[in-house]
Amino acid sequence: MTNRIIPDDSGGATPSGETGRDHQRIILHLDMDSFFASVEMRENTGLKGKPVVIGADPKNGAGRGVVSTCSYEARAFGIRSAMPISQAYVLCPHAVFLPPCFPRYAKASVEVMAILKSSNLPFQQVSIDEAFLDVSTVGTFTGATDLATRIRDEIRSQLGLTCSIGIAPTKVVAKIASDVNKPNGLTLVEPGNLFSFLAPMPVRKIPGVGRKAEMELFEMGIRTIKDLAEFDVQGLIARFGRSAITLQAITTGIDDDWVKEFDCVKSVSRETTFFNDINEEQVISATIDALAQDVCRNLTEESLRCRTVTIKVRYTGFITRTKARTLPHYTNDENTVRFCAHSLLRDIFDGRSIRLLGIRLSTFEKQDACQTILSV
Repeated sequence: MTNRIIPDDSGGATPSGETGRDHQRIILHLDMDSFFASVEMRENTGLKGKPVVIGADPKNGAGRGVVSTCSYEARAFGIRSAMPISQAYVLCPHAVFLPPCFPRYAKASVEVMAILKSSNLPFQQVSIDEAFLDVSTVGTFTGATDLATRIRDEIRSQLGLTCSIGIAPTKVVAKIASDVNKPNGLTLVEPGNLFSFLAPMPVRKIPGVGRKAEMELFEMGIRTIKDLAEFDVQGLIARFGRSAITLQAITTGIDDDWVKEFDCVKSVSRETTFFNDINEEQVISATIDALAQDVCRNLTEESLRCRTVTIKVRYTGFITRTKARTLPHYTNDENTVRFCAHSLLRDIFDGRSIRLLGIRLSTFEKQDACQTILSV
């Protein structure tokens, strides 16, 4: 049973959806630590302390596919997410290599998110292992830190998992902060030290800045976030377009992206950002398969069927393309969604290196007990 996390109400309450709009925003970002590997180690305590790699079968170094995630012990050998599994085997042949068990991870994710939702604060899940809370009504950053500590302790004591939390005035900075003191870390960034926190960081730390964009920024003499903040915005626009305005605004704490709550599910989506940009068709195909499995599991859990499938591809240099297709029938069949996603990908993939892949399902109907899975 999950105990309810009750925030300190000294800051007063505002109606849902308006939280913090007239006051200092305080955003909490929670990121589970090495989530898939941690869940596996929780299920099998004999894995604790060992380098654990979740992903494709390495086949003694001849395997094809990629690393999904790995434990911190494996990372010490240089293994990273999205790395070819054959390379991971070369780096650490004595690691424990395990295939992903998505139902197990999905169940653990639901348990984690239930603890966050128990605060009754604006909540937004952005992936299977991370979410935002708008904790502005707590009133102070000290109160927000206390709440974050209680959430982190609750997850560890109830679920046997650790997480890292960032607290900041904006979503982007909170997300950056949650990655600073991993694992089991808590990082606070108040308005007064926001720029000093960001300034020395490499520009790659900003979500959405991939390897290609980083190289282009380097060519312009921009290596740190401080360099980015001080660079002439017109020069940035000339190179990257209008998105450069938003990129530079991040450095000053300007962010209009709110933690969004919805009364009903309007879409289900999953995205993955690769550690290194990729163009290997096998890796891309395997990633689409995993994303399709994940979103369809979510449909089943919510007793929903979808009719619209959208694929999202972000190439290097902030170039993003999407393509959607409406199916002839509502469905929650994984094979149907996967087939459609691959078809859409073939339409828009032009061979360039990919930074991000995503699948979104929308146009829902509620499935009752008499309905069965339809496929096309």
